[in-house]
Amino acid sequence: MIVKVCGMRDAGNIRAVKEAGADMAGLVFCKESPRYVSMVNSRSGLIPDFPDRRFAAGNGCGRKTADGITLVGVFADDMPQNIITRVYNYGLDCVQLHGDESTVMIDNLRRTIDPDIRSGLKIIKAIHVSGRDDFGKCAEYEGHVDMFLFDTACEERGGSGRQFDWDMLDSYSCQTPFLLSGGIGPEDADRIRMISHPMFAGVDINSRFETAPAVKDAAKVADFIERLRS
Repeated sequence: MIVKVCGMRDAGNIRAVKEAGADMAGLVFCKESPRYVSMVNSRSGLIPDFPDRRFAAGNGCGRKTADGITLVGVFADDMPQNIITRVYNYGLDCVQLHGDESTVMIDNLRRTIDPDIRSGLKIIKAIHVSGRDDFGKCAEYEGHVDMFLFDTACEERGGSGRQFDWDMLDSYSCQTPFLLSGGIGPEDADRIRMISHPMFAGVDINSRFETAPAVKDAAKVADFIERLRS
């Protein structure tokens, strides 16, 4: 079962959750989020605000500090060029889209990045769930994305920390694997193990495992993963 830890920013913390057993680390590039990973201007354009010399000190986040864990960039209705820049600068393996991105935009983005910038780039499309009808939105993206992420619908960008009714998952009938997200906490491991949907691939965890915004409790993550996979 895939475990994605979203809302990460510090290389040392990414290494810690990797050691805890996480498969994916999410870097949030949505400015509204308290977990936003910012960029700074340079004479040559936009660069990560954690320059190379700080990777060795464990303060930055990027491919140099994340070997063995899949780096996922989280975006919402961003300009394709901004996404491409971050894929290149951060060595992202996967792009997660949380807005109203069209299939045309997604296809063009993939063609631009793969293979020249990031060979084998994967794309996750978030679907915001408030009722069973929301799973019908997936049909539009079938064949255009590699995975769905089902999150709780809310007004705020960046998540609500609340769960939707997981019994509604039986309304999903497409053949694309999905991650379950939205308010998942340490106490949910046993319930998650009982999910039997054939396309269920794993979970996305975030705020319920934090000591501060973008700082994850690696011990809590490790205990959750151990119970999830036992």
